Amino acid sequence: MLLLREDQVKQKIIDVTKIVGDELSQYKSTSGTPNKLLPGFSDDFSFELSKPYSVGQRLTTQEIYEKIKLAFASQNMDKVPFEFGLTTFTRGNIGYMERQSNNFAEVYDDTVHHKSFTYVLQPPSGTAAENLAYDEALIIVVPEMVQLVTKTVLPKMVLAILLVIIVVAAFALTIITMLRQKKMSEIKNDFINNMTHEFKTPIATISLAVDALRNEKVMHDPKKMGYFSEIIKEENQRMNRQVETILKSALMDRQEIQLNLKPLHVHQIIQDVADNFMLRLQEKQGALELHLNATHDLIDADEVHISNLVNNLMDNAVKYSKENVPPKICITTSSNTKKFILRIEDNGIGMNRETVKRIFEKFYRAHTGNMHNVKGFGLGLSYVEDIVEAHNGTIKADSTLGKGSCFTIEMPLKKGSGENIV
Repeated sequence: MLLLREDQVKQKIIDVTKIVGDELSQYKSTSGTPNKLLPGFSDDFSFELSKPYSVGQRLTTQEIYEKIKLAFASQNMDKVPFEFGLTTFTRGNIGYMERQSNNFAEVYDDTVHHKSFTYVLQPPSGTAAENLAYDEALIIVVPEMVQLVTKTVLPKMVLAILLVIIVVAAFALTIITMLRQKKMSEIKNDFINNMTHEFKTPIATISLAVDALRNEKVMHDPKKMGYFSEIIKEENQRMNRQVETILKSALMDRQEIQLNLKPLHVHQIIQDVADNFMLRLQEKQGALELHLNATHDLIDADEVHISNLVNNLMDNAVKYSKENVPPKICITTSSNTKKFILRIEDNGIGMNRETVKRIFEKFYRAHTGNMHNVKGFGLGLSYVEDIVEAHNGTIKADSTLGKGSCFTIEMPLKKGSGENIV
């Protein structure tokens, strides 16, 4: 584009030079009175008197400038800067600058940055001055030719670059969208597989319990009736909890969940959740350590969601414990002037770096091959992160594969409750 535009500009300037040159050539004749006499007289005085006057003798510098300016305007180049010079050559082929613009000498010498165009002035053919007139040449110099061409092409260059950026951005967006759709498709399939497995187990258990209740021996045995009825109730509650988990996740995704904020002592909530987990830990011969060291634990929070938060993290610590190794959970709290800090550590199977990066993604679960020994939909930690962020807090996960995991939660204290901490 630049090369093509440069050729076009050069051709127009050549045309301008020719137009002005042809017009100035008309002044090379024997008639008329010059504006000034030639300096000095030669020995052949009669010959000199018979020679026609030069263009420089007939026209002033301003008159030549106006003619060049009009020629540039005729080519729609009226904003192009220029300098000019009119050179006359004597019989000894010695040239001198008869007319020139103010900065002509300066720009004419710099051939690297400026471009000059020359046109030899010829008297009209068939006139008396054809063989008698001095040789003259019109020189037009256009300063900073490359910059001039670049300025004229710049809008098109900007538009072309903008279009290229738009095309590249659209292509990149298309690729990103395709990758996201692929990822979402994989997540959807994993979720459906998990959900199918989670619901099939309680449904099968309920079906077996119902069949057992129809047995005549069971029907006449109140203890067995109560036993199987309790199984049906527990499995029904289990399915209900799973449905509630999915619904809560959907509400959080649409940001429709309403928090019932009130002053809460987090230590009390941790203690209540820990008490409920003791039986489950005892079944696996596990242990729970509480180090409630926070000087202040009063925060503005939703009691139900904070309880679910702690419960989910402890539940994960139990679910992802090592096989044949008693689970050990350590809960530590601390506080500073502005924040309440909760750390939940375990000695479970741990996670690799890739899993830690994606652990809070919705529906994401660490791959365990074809084994499905850990139940769930991959919504627990996503829910935890949403609840923490809804309370203007932060959560961070640290883990080492084979050694265990640690979750650190920071939440703002209730205003005024931590001001007296040094």
